[in-house]
Amino acid sequence: MDYSTRKLGSETLASASSSSDSDTGGASPPPRKKHRASAAEGAGEPGASAVITGLSGIVLGLATHASHSQATATIHFNRSVVNNLSSSMQANGAAQGQDSSELSCLNSAQNGESSSAGGTHSNGLLSSADNGNSVGASNGSSAGPASGSAASGSEVGSLKKKKRLSQAEEDVIRLIGQHLHGLGLNQTVDLLMQESGCRLEHSSATKFRNHVMEGEWDKAENDLNELRALMHSPNAIVRMKFLLLQQKYLEYLEDGKVLEALQVLRGELTPLKYNTDRIHVLSGYLMCSHAEDLKAKAEWEGKGTASRCRLLDKLQTYLPPSVMLPPRRMQTLLRQAVELQRDRCLYHNTKLDSNLDSVSLLLDHVCSRLQFPCYTQQILTEHCNEVWFCKFSNDGTKLATGSKDTTVIIWQVDPESHQLKLLRTLEGHAYGVSYLAWSPDDTYLIACGPDDCSELWLWNVQTGELRTKMSQSHEDSLTSVAWNPDGKRFVTGGQRGQFYQCDLDGNLLDSWEGVRVQCLWCLGDGRAVLASDTHQRIRGYNFEDLTDRNIVQEDHPIMSFTVSKNGRLALLNVATQGVHLWDLQDRVLVRKYQGVTQGFYTIHSCFGGHNEDFIASGSEDHKVYIWHRRGELPIAELTGHTRTVNCVSWNPAIPGLMASASDDGTVRVWGPAPFLDTQEADGNMDS
Repeated sequence: MDYSTRKLGSETLASASSSSDSDTGGASPPPRKKHRASAAEGAGEPGASAVITGLSGIVLGLATHASHSQATATIHFNRSVVNNLSSSMQANGAAQGQDSSELSCLNSAQNGESSSAGGTHSNGLLSSADNGNSVGASNGSSAGPASGSAASGSEVGSLKKKKRLSQAEEDVIRLIGQHLHGLGLNQTVDLLMQESGCRLEHSSATKFRNHVMEGEWDKAENDLNELRALMHSPNAIVRMKFLLLQQKYLEYLEDGKVLEALQVLRGELTPLKYNTDRIHVLSGYLMCSHAEDLKAKAEWEGKGTASRCRLLDKLQTYLPPSVMLPPRRMQTLLRQAVELQRDRCLYHNTKLDSNLDSVSLLLDHVCSRLQFPCYTQQILTEHCNEVWFCKFSNDGTKLATGSKDTTVIIWQVDPESHQLKLLRTLEGHAYGVSYLAWSPDDTYLIACGPDDCSELWLWNVQTGELRTKMSQSHEDSLTSVAWNPDGKRFVTGGQRGQFYQCDLDGNLLDSWEGVRVQCLWCLGDGRAVLASDTHQRIRGYNFEDLTDRNIVQEDHPIMSFTVSKNGRLALLNVATQGVHLWDLQDRVLVRKYQGVTQGFYTIHSCFGGHNEDFIASGSEDHKVYIWHRRGELPIAELTGHTRTVNCVSWNPAIPGLMASASDDGTVRVWGPAPFLDTQEADGNMDS
């Protein structure tokens, strides 16, 4: 039998070679009868499978190397041989299951690839049948018999298994599914889960969700027993049960079922022995006269979808994400990504909006430098000598500037154009004006002079009248001032050892002896006052109990400092060192900002922008420096002044507006690039 098998193979090979070598491609195949007989002789013998494999291999080889017309004739002929062999073998009952499977696979697959009408679709689902014909493609095309379709599909499925998804890929599919489910696209979710082979959530979690949303509390409570084995913390079951029963209790009360609600309170909630304080509060709701009263006191939306969704959100926090995803997880991740991009954006200076509808998820968040206050919008030249200080009012509608020319000028800020115009001039400060402080309600403005000035002026800004001119002694030096948050008191002092607390009429309320004050700031609690002194430190002073404590210690003189709105951070201008950022709560140096030139001149820096994310300072090299609070290197260096820049003030209400005062006698107002000729504006800034 082995000899006949070899003979059959050699004859077939010779016949195929003859057909392949023919120039015309018209050589007729060997008689079908001979091949049937040979196949019948070999039926059931061990070599039969090898014959079939060899013949199919010849078919594949010829399909690859022969020309199109030659290959077509040869392939059709050999398919007939294979089919006849298969029929003979089936008739004799020899190795039917194995060989027919091999035949089907070989008839439909070439080079290991197949796309079959009855096979596996690229997405992993079975595609619909197309006339029952199998189509195989690899460097060419061939049509197989309809009888081989079913077997071909199963073999292709085994040859081309679906790619195993990684954990990250499964997580992404589940996140997408949850989001689509929230949009009501449930059929799409079912198809996605079926095609991917993933599961949106555990089947027990699905039942639990449905029972909660339908208000079937007994069934939901039973579902918790199924979920118990899937949870990391056994105590979480008690907390979840408490939340369920609380909702059940409130819904009974809203429906007027007081007895049923009382039974839940006494027979189900109390035996849990959990959160007894809350149970006492819940018992008080029994006295509510109507549903609206209950909702108001319990701060509860009432029976329905809204309150049950909120309940489900709380319950989901106790379940592992493998069982049930946290609520709106994709939105949470996207929101975090948007916020992170904003945090990393150097020039982001607009109000933070957590609503995803306000941004595009298709592009990365980028703010242009043209939108940042780096460009000179206005130059105020009304002062006729060095300008030592400038400060915007707390509501951002006014700017006060103090000069060596003995005047204070109040400027009005146009809310639309952001242009400044002179509102009024306050005169009579014989020593000049080196410091200004607005009252919390912007009604009053206090002006201080340089070191040899013993006087302090308290102006009513609205009327332009001088309310108080205070001087305790001609030996005093009142160079700094800070308002108490109540707006009824202020503290003042100087380097000659004076440190006073006074009322609006200048009456002395308290004093602290022997403190040589360089700069002052009142904290929001109204009790503590921060003061930098000649010992290169900042100390906290309490005028009520007369206690003090050390907060900041530097190695060089602190020329000035300012505090953030939340009272957590302090910004110091340190002689010969530059600008330092301190955490007042942890009492640690957070950051040293580079670039600024700081000698022994008093230069005032400031926080600014939305959320006070930026820091600006003047410099002795005639520039204004701007840093992002988290970076040590400047993001902008503003040029234009011709002498030392003494002070910078950022508008608290308009984050794109900033002012700087200089010894060159001018006040520059900085803003975004103008809409026209932005290229020219960009050339005016060195960054």
